[in-house]
Amino acid sequence: MLTWLDELADDVVDPSSRTPLHSQLGAVLRSRITDGSLPAGSQLPTEAELQEKFGISRSVVRQALLALTAEGLVQRGRGRGSVVAPRGEHHRLVQRMSGLSTQLSHVTTRILALGREEEPAAEAALGVKELLGIRRLRSADGEPLAIIHTWLPYAVASTLTAEELTDTSLHSILRQRFDIAVVAGRRQVRGVAASATLAESLNVAVGAPLLLLEGTSLDARGTPIEAFQTWHRADRVVFDIDVLPGSDARTAAFDAEVTPAPVESSSARTEVHPQTVALAERVRRLAGELAEVSAELEKLNMTP
Repeated sequence: MLTWLDELADDVVDPSSRTPLHSQLGAVLRSRITDGSLPAGSQLPTEAELQEKFGISRSVVRQALLALTAEGLVQRGRGRGSVVAPRGEHHRLVQRMSGLSTQLSHVTTRILALGREEEPAAEAALGVKELLGIRRLRSADGEPLAIIHTWLPYAVASTLTAEELTDTSLHSILRQRFDIAVVAGRRQVRGVAASATLAESLNVAVGAPLLLLEGTSLDARGTPIEAFQTWHRADRVVFDIDVLPGSDARTAAFDAEVTPAPVESSSARTEVHPQTVALAERVRRLAGELAEVSAELEKLNMTP
C-alpha cells in the first residue's frame, strides 16, 4: 500500500536549488501537516526513511525536524521518533458580537497604534468624516493570534487611551465609558495572504494564509458605531458557526423576534424576567418542530 511519502516525487527536494535542503524538506513536511495529510499524533517517517527517499544526509533531515519542532508542529521523543504535535487551535463564534478577548481565556491585548486616521471605507460605513483608529494585537498564552484594526467616530471616542484599552474588551469600554452597547452588525470572512507587516506581527511567514473578519457594528439605536478588520492566524484560530434548526427563513426570523434581550438605557439595564426567557425558549423549540413537520409534509405531497 502506497503512503503519501511514496507518492512524492524523488526530486521534490532539489540539491540544485538555492533554497537549503533542510528548508525544502521542512516545507514538504509542513505542507503535509497543515493540509491534514499528517494529522495530530501521526508518526512521521523515520530519519532513515527520509534520508533514503530524498537522497540527503541525516544531518539535513535532523535540521529540518528540529526547525519543525521549534515551530511547534512536531514533537520528538527518545524511543518514539517524531510525531505531529497537537494543534493549538482557538475557537470563536463569528456570529456573536463578543470578540476574542471574551470568547477565549488567557488573552492579552497590546495597543499598536491609537489616533486620528483617514479611511474612506470606514468613513462611509460610519457616516462620519473624522475617525479614531485603533490597531491592536491579540495573543493567547503568549502566542500572537490576531491583528485588529478598528475605526470609531472621533467625536464619540476621542478620549480613549491606550492604557485603558490594554488587556480588555473594546465593547466593554464603550459600555462603561460612553454607555454605548454594541448589539448588532454585519460580518464577512475571507482568506487573505499575510503581508510583510502582518507576518512580522503575527509571527508567520510572508504569504501565510490568514482569515480576515471584517464588518460594522451597530448600537442599540441602530447607529453604526464601529468598523473593523481582524486578521487571524489560520493555523491557530477556527471559526465556529451555530446553525439554526429548520431550513425555513421565516422560522429563523421568528426566532430572532422572540429572543429576549436586555434593554439598554442611559440610566440602567432592564433585566428580562426568567419566565419570559423560559417561554421564549419553548416557542423557539416549537417553531423548530413545526418547521420539521412542514418539511416532512412537503416530502409526502411530492411522493407519487
